[in-house]
Amino acid sequence: MDAPGDRAQASSRLLTVPNLISALRIAAIPVFWVLIVDDDTTAWGIVLFGVVVATDWVDGTIARRTGQVSELGKVLDPLADRLAIAAGLIALVVRGAFPAWAAGLILARDVAVLAAWAVLATKGFRLDVRWIGKVATFELMIAIPAVSWGTLGLWPAGAALAIGWPVYALGIVEYYIAAAAYAADLRRTLRTA
Repeated sequence: MDAPGDRAQASSRLLTVPNLISALRIAAIPVFWVLIVDDDTTAWGIVLFGVVVATDWVDGTIARRTGQVSELGKVLDPLADRLAIAAGLIALVVRGAFPAWAAGLILARDVAVLAAWAVLATKGFRLDVRWIGKVATFELMIAIPAVSWGTLGLWPAGAALAIGWPVYALGIVEYYIAAAAYAADLRRTLRTA
């Protein structure tokens, strides 16, 4: 999905700094997965997962500021985001650190948005990223590690849960508001096409 204004400036370059960052984020997925599911290294896995999802904005920002927006980056960046979140959630559920129902709400929405994106991509169109979707993703990227940290009783568990659950609640509501906006965009684009 594009950020507004990226369409006109995209290049066909493959080797760019932002694409390298996205690729490194994808490469880190199996590492944090293994760390999370191992009882002895779960805390390190949550930290690495938090770093990977927190750097969601880095590749896109560098691409726009340095004029390195590429067609590959437009696919790689959101792919890295969604793969990291999905893998992290599944690992945290397997480890017993994050509730399956809460992970399911996030994953169900992501699958629906990715399906809409795929439908439009086959027709040569893209969904523009909405501000509320970015904010919701950011909130969930704070909430998931915080709730997991607290659920595992890691210090300071009480503070982590007190921050994590309210931020999760706000983020998940905004996540579905954004999904409704994307659905309206999809209908409008298909109608005008």
